[in-house]
Amino acid sequence: MSGYLKARIQRIERERRVHRNERTDQYFADNKPYSGLGRRSLHSGVAFIAARGLNIFVQLASTIVLARLLGPHDFGLVAMMLALIGFAPLFVDLGMSEASAQRRSISRAEVSTLFWLNVLIGVVLAVVLAASGRWIARAFGEPSLAGMALALSVTFLMMALSTQHYALMRRAMQFRRIAMIDISANIIGSAASVGLALSGWSYWALIAKPIITSALTVVGAWTACRWIPGRPRLTPMVKELLRFGLGVTGFTMTDYFARSADRIAMGYFLGAGPLGYFQNAFTIYNNLLSILSEPLHNIAVSGLSKLQHSAAELKRSWEGALSLLCYFSGPAFAALAVSAHDIVIVLLGEKWSPAGSLLCILAIRGIADCIERTLGWVHVAVGRPDRWMRWGIFSAICQLVALAAGLPFGVVGVTIAYTVTMFVLFVPALVYAGRPVGITIGDVLRATAPQTIAALVAVAIAFSIQGAFLQELPRLLRIPVASVICVTAYLAVVVGVFRITRPLQLAWSLLRDFGIVRLQVNS
Repeated sequence: MSGYLKARIQRIERERRVHRNERTDQYFADNKPYSGLGRRSLHSGVAFIAARGLNIFVQLASTIVLARLLGPHDFGLVAMMLALIGFAPLFVDLGMSEASAQRRSISRAEVSTLFWLNVLIGVVLAVVLAASGRWIARAFGEPSLAGMALALSVTFLMMALSTQHYALMRRAMQFRRIAMIDISANIIGSAASVGLALSGWSYWALIAKPIITSALTVVGAWTACRWIPGRPRLTPMVKELLRFGLGVTGFTMTDYFARSADRIAMGYFLGAGPLGYFQNAFTIYNNLLSILSEPLHNIAVSGLSKLQHSAAELKRSWEGALSLLCYFSGPAFAALAVSAHDIVIVLLGEKWSPAGSLLCILAIRGIADCIERTLGWVHVAVGRPDRWMRWGIFSAICQLVALAAGLPFGVVGVTIAYTVTMFVLFVPALVYAGRPVGITIGDVLRATAPQTIAALVAVAIAFSIQGAFLQELPRLLRIPVASVICVTAYLAVVVGVFRITRPLQLAWSLLRDFGIVRLQVNS
């Protein structure tokens, strides 16, 4: 009887395993093109950008509420900790989510090995942070930092537990699921943080948000992606995936430190006051940049990776996607540049007026920066993170040279130097990235030059009209009027002069698609 029960239990377990594998087969299917891939990528891009925008709105709204409930000291304590651990997600991931999403074929055993490696790194970093709490508290002279370090160490493990599930959903192009998880976790985490602040928890209300958000992200990822990791096995393919991930990490770490050097140098040489103006201007700028660049990176890498064995098709899809991004990012940053001063005063108050000029310069930089951020699309899709890392080192050196050149002229000098450097680098960056698949400087200029020129011309026209005719308008009215003038001037150049209308046709068809979906749901 016991033998019969044992056999039956084993059979039931095998059936459950087969059923579970059938539900997760889509995540391990070969990464190859299929009918409707381009359209699905476009739909995913629209949904993901909208979700990113909503997330940023929730973030800003909760920050405004918390700023009225808590004091500067509370925010300062949390800022210290977040500055110390900001690079940790790069180490926890170690580029392995990119490796899982990019590979043409990958097995459950290989992803399981990457999962447990992510967990191991997360645990090690969590232990190191928790053990360093007292040292951090003594270094900053703030005893409360020790408890904060212990609490925040949990987030490293949470990041590790969701990394490969997110990568598998990216591989299967399930970006709407990812967006829903991110939005839900952010809203609940923000609400909980505000509730704790109302209850008198001071800085712990700010600490609670990343902990709650990361925990909800794990729950959402494991619920949406039912894959369960198995035992790790170190195979030659896993070693290859690790090499790939280390190449990605080499770029992201280099890029992180290069883009943080300006604030470190300004704080050290120029003081906290000038740095404060720059930081607030950069925060507004970076929110717009992140809406456009970060979601599209995940979608582009997933889509282009399916075309990695057809260089001609990958090149054609890349050019179309890049042209579309430039078409809509250019006028967005141009409008921000024209209205930067008014936006800063409306959001932050008159005392932050010097940040308006910095935001204007940063917004002009964004016209090229948003394009340059796409270089990872091709590097990852064609499996050449080593080239991505080498470019990251070269770019970091150029940015440090720009920093040294700009520092004698203050915060404005640094901001201008970085902007000029970005315009010099963005075309060579894409040409270098695309060399393995035959992308030339002509291809890059065809995809980006008309939109870039149109955006810069629109900034000049809108500034001229604003200075001559709009100075007497109230700020809240001048912002939309100047933005409309800027966008109109942009369209006049890009459509009237360069005759580029394809992105507008795609945008219209996407709006029609989403309208049809709503009608179907309502019916």
